Amino acid sequence: MRFKKFLPEFVYGSIDGTVTTLAVVAGAMGASLGLKIIIIMGLANLVADGFSMAMSNYASLRSADKDNKSKQGKKEARKRAGITFSSFLLIGFIPLVPFSFGLFKSINLNLLFLISIFCTGLAFMLIGLIKAKVNQTSILTSIVKTLSLGALAAGLAFGVGYGLEQLIQSL
Repeated sequence: MRFKKFLPEFVYGSIDGTVTTLAVVAGAMGASLGLKIIIIMGLANLVADGFSMAMSNYASLRSADKDNKSKQGKKEARKRAGITFSSFLLIGFIPLVPFSFGLFKSINLNLLFLISIFCTGLAFMLIGLIKAKVNQTSILTSIVKTLSLGALAAGLAFGVGYGLEQLIQSL
């Protein structure tokens, strides 16, 4: 399967994009920030972090290439960096989708956050399923590991946002 060749980039980009975006959302919610701030910070993080990961992936692959002038090596590194960036953006946007609807219709921010968590959980399950199918490993284990990673990161970010908001309020 050709996709299997690029699975590490897909999984890396998808998981990290989703985790970091959910963490930005959770941190902002923990700090009781507004909708516009959540969307701006989420999108800014999504694009900048996705670009950074893709360029780091490219640089890493190029530095590992024995013949640094190889056209095939450059082409392969560009493809892998592109997959990292694309999966980071596409899957990583999922936590922001519910908040985007909040720009057009007044919806309770806590409800949007719950919908975001639910949608992101589904994304983590899909990533875990794809990873398990391609690698022919346990589907349940893969899904649980991926969901746990996301839940832990979101919980940490929410806690930091909440804690900092409380600290600032007390000053």
